Amino acid sequence: MAPDGDLAAHPGGPGAPPVAQRLPPHLSRSRNAKHPMGAPFDLLDQLKARLHLYGRELARASARDGLISLALHLPEVPARAPVLAGPQFQLLHPQREEMQVGYGIAAEWQASGGERLRTLRDRAQELATTWRQSDPECTACPPFAFLGFAARPEEPRGESRGLTREQARGAAADELPNALLRVPEIALRIRRGQAALILNARLPASPADLMVRWTALLDRLVPALYQPAPPPLPTTALHRGLETPSPQGWQRLLRSALDRIDSQEFQKVVLARRLSITGNRAFDIPRLLATLADSYPSCQILSIRHGARTFVAATPERLLSLHGNRVEVDALAGTSSRAAEAGRDGALAQALRGSVKNLHEHRLVIEAIRDALGPVAARIDIPVAPDIMRLANVHHLWTRIGARFDTPMDVFTLAELLHPTPATNGEPRREASAWLSHCDPFDRGWYTGAAGVVEPDLSGELWVLLRCADIHDQTADLYAGAGIVEGSDPALEWRETEHKLDAMLSALRFA
Repeated sequence: MAPDGDLAAHPGGPGAPPVAQRLPPHLSRSRNAKHPMGAPFDLLDQLKARLHLYGRELARASARDGLISLALHLPEVPARAPVLAGPQFQLLHPQREEMQVGYGIAAEWQASGGERLRTLRDRAQELATTWRQSDPECTACPPFAFLGFAARPEEPRGESRGLTREQARGAAADELPNALLRVPEIALRIRRGQAALILNARLPASPADLMVRWTALLDRLVPALYQPAPPPLPTTALHRGLETPSPQGWQRLLRSALDRIDSQEFQKVVLARRLSITGNRAFDIPRLLATLADSYPSCQILSIRHGARTFVAATPERLLSLHGNRVEVDALAGTSSRAAEAGRDGALAQALRGSVKNLHEHRLVIEAIRDALGPVAARIDIPVAPDIMRLANVHHLWTRIGARFDTPMDVFTLAELLHPTPATNGEPRREASAWLSHCDPFDRGWYTGAAGVVEPDLSGELWVLLRCADIHDQTADLYAGAGIVEGSDPALEWRETEHKLDAMLSALRFA
C-alpha cells in the first residue's frame, strides 16, 4: 500500500497538486470552548467545512477502483471512544496513550482454514496500489485496518452449551469469523499526542455520494466525542455458572498431558478453562473497558462487537510489532501471584526468577520464537535473562525479542510463522496442537488467537488474545490457561488460572 507520506501531499498521484496545506490557526480550535455542549457542534461544523474543502481533490480519485481515506485533525484528544450502533472495534493502550477505534465497515474480508492468513494477506496486497490516502492537515495518523483471528484455523466443532436448536443458530450468527480483516467506515486514531478522524470508502463512488456518506458519519460520531464520562454504577453481583472443565476434569486433563510429556510426545501444552458468569444487569462495555484501562495500563485493551456479542481482552502479550525491517516479539511465560505487602511481593517476584519449572517453560517460548524467525531474519537479538512484568494481579517472566530483516516482511507472514506460540499452545507446535484439537473441552474461539492493527504498508502490531471475556447482555464467558510442563502441579496450575480469571472478574463487577 502506498506510503502515507506520498499521498498526504499528493492524493491524486504523482504530479498532482497538493490537496491543502495545514489549516490556519483560527480553524484548528473550537470557537465556543466556553459552552460545553456547543463545542462539539461547533467542531462538527468545522469538520464538515474542511471535508467539503478537500472534496474537490477527492473527486479525481473517486472514479477509480480501490479504497480512499481522508484524515481530519481533531484539536483536542478525546478521553474515551463513544459507542455507536453497528459494528465497532477498539484498541486502547493506556500507558502508551494510543487508541484505535473503528465504526462501520468500508471493506471487509473473512477467511478460515489453513490458508486463512495468506488469503487475507492477498486481499491486503491487492489494496497496495489502490489505497489512496489523504492527510492534508498533517495529522501523522495514517489509516488502518483491523486484523483478528481465532486460536485455530478450523471452523468450530459446533458445541451447543445446552442451547436449543434455535438458540444455537442465533449464537452462531453472533460468533466472530475465524479470521477477519476490516477497514472501518470512520475511525478515531490517537497517537503521539495527535488525534484524528479517518474517513474510509470503497471505490468507485461519486464525489456527491462520498460527501453525503461521510457527512452522515461525522453527524453520528462528533457530537459524542467529548461527552463527559457517565456516573459510576453500583457494583454488580456476579454469579459463577458452568466451569469447563470441572475441577475434576481439570485434574484428569492435566494428568493426561503430563503422561504425554513423560512419553516425550511434547514438552509443553497449554490447558484452558472457561468460566460462565451472570451479572444482575447487562454489562456496560464502555465502563468495563475504562476499568480495565485503569487497572492494567500496560496491557492492550481490546474489544470487538459482532452482532449481539462483544469480545473483550486485556492482554499483556504482543504477538509482534513490525515497523520497517524490524520486528519485536514478546516471550511471556512463567507466572506467579502478587502480594499486597511490598516485601512479600518482591519475594514472590524473586522466586519466579529462580523457579526451575517457570524458567524452563519460558525458555521453550524463546526457543520457539527464535526457530520461527531464524529462516527469515538477518539478525535476532535475545536478552540473556528475562525481565519481570508486573501486572495488578500477577507477575510474568518476560523477554522482548528483536529481529531485523533484509527482505520485505508483512504482518500476515510473521503472524503465520509465530502463531500459535508455546505460551498459548505448546511445544512442539504441531504435536501440541494435534493433542489439543482432540482433548480441549471447548472451542477456544478467539481466545489465544490474535488481533491488532495493520497499516497500509502491511506493517502493524498484533496482540495475543488473553484475559478474555465473550459478553452478551448480562452473561459472560471468561477464559484463562496455564502452561503444563514436566513438574506441573494440578492444584497450583488451577490456582494460576484463578488468578488470571480474576483480572476480568474484578473488572466486570464495575461494568
